[in-house]
Amino acid sequence: MNSSPQSLRIETADVIVVGGGGSGMAAAIAAAEQGAHVILLEKNPFLGGTTKLSVGSITATGTRFQKAKGIEDTPDEHFNDMSLFLSPELAKKENLELRRVLVDNAQATLEWLISIGLSFYGPMPEPPHSKPRMHNVLPNSRAYAYYLEKECRKQGVDIRLETRLSHLVMDGEQVTGIVADTGSGMTEFKARGGVILASGDFSASTALKQQHVPHAAHVDAMNAASTGDGHRIAQQVGGWIKNPEVMWGPSMRFKAPPVETLLRRLPPYRWITKPMQFALMNLPLWVFRPFVTRFMTASLAPEPSLLRAGAMLVNKRAERFSDELDRPELQVPNQPDKEAYLVFDHRVAQMFEAWPNFVSTAPGVAYAYLKDYKHTRPDLYHEASTLAELARQMGMPADQLNTSVQAYNQAIQADSTRTRQPISQGPFYALGPVMSWIVFTEGGLAVTARHEVTRPDGQRILGLWAAGSAGQGGTILAGHGHHIGWAMTSGRRAGRFAAERAIQR
Repeated sequence: MNSSPQSLRIETADVIVVGGGGSGMAAAIAAAEQGAHVILLEKNPFLGGTTKLSVGSITATGTRFQKAKGIEDTPDEHFNDMSLFLSPELAKKENLELRRVLVDNAQATLEWLISIGLSFYGPMPEPPHSKPRMHNVLPNSRAYAYYLEKECRKQGVDIRLETRLSHLVMDGEQVTGIVADTGSGMTEFKARGGVILASGDFSASTALKQQHVPHAAHVDAMNAASTGDGHRIAQQVGGWIKNPEVMWGPSMRFKAPPVETLLRRLPPYRWITKPMQFALMNLPLWVFRPFVTRFMTASLAPEPSLLRAGAMLVNKRAERFSDELDRPELQVPNQPDKEAYLVFDHRVAQMFEAWPNFVSTAPGVAYAYLKDYKHTRPDLYHEASTLAELARQMGMPADQLNTSVQAYNQAIQADSTRTRQPISQGPFYALGPVMSWIVFTEGGLAVTARHEVTRPDGQRILGLWAAGSAGQGGTILAGHGHHIGWAMTSGRRAGRFAAERAIQR
């Protein structure tokens, strides 16, 4: 962590950015816009990070889209509404100073994204927000990676792929660089202004999960590359993680289709997104519903109301493995191939054919019902007149499925407080497989309002910034559109501050 051996190759820049996801690229661009020489290090052979895998919404107030619809909204209202997503326990953990940074800068962040080529439509409602303020990217979240990388190259950012971190370099109490393996040897990247950690969360780090969320350490991450590299190296020099026990998930999601949907395959070119934007802003949503539901049924979560209504969970061997109302998502990863299936009867099926009972939803976009899965996801949808036939369709032992249903029905009938009904009315149905994932760990390095990493005593570690999930600093980003908003906002600000330090020195 101190001065590195003389045998290391040395490279020098004004700002070193660690991580090529949304926050990292935003930081690199902002620093380069200030005239800084920027090197961006990414361990994967491509850029995009978790941002590329997201739904893609960004929540902001006072936007051009709100004004076009006559919606008057303010950062203060946004700030207050964010509390509505939190339990009293979570509200006590929240870093309100950083929440303020987010809501005050989200509108400028959205405008900046539009200025570099991205297209959005909205605003869409998402209760308990009091006003519509969610803006969805077009045609999909891959547009972020495309336009951010394009802007990085336009600004002259030096991008180094397949480069893995080793440790930070210190000169006394301040960070002066970072050592990384470039694939052809270890290199010390010296930074005149500083190092920005934009390396994502730690949802794929078994060690950090065992330490902070041990009950979910066995659950896979949505992004297998989110291994908490920035958290690890910052801790080595005195940084600390705030709210490491808070996470979103685990949650069950339907397995992705064998072939990507058309919406996910669409390139983010303006000649595609501009007509989409016009149509979505001016035509009724039902016109697009067949198209939208193909996206919605791709890899979204089944609503917990399915289980409360009487759906049973079984594994590939047709064994019921958990009480469906007692966090079954923690048990799914322990099943064969980490998969499970929802089994239910005609009574439940009829319930989930119309509002208010939907199988899945993309907030502010549309709802998907059982019939949508039948039409768009035949790989997930199973229907048969008998349980034995249903088992044969799914390659399960019929005797075991029948035994599991009988045991389920007996348990339901014995429960005097039950809200569920037995599985008894044919035809019978199954949806799956579902798998269980951790979406985000919310614990990020403690930072100042200028995104400088701090020690437990509140002292800044000079020359070290953190952005995005790596620098979440205790703010809790419940609701859609806040993680991307924070990634881009914190990244831009950290990049600007690091570049200013390089110029001043």
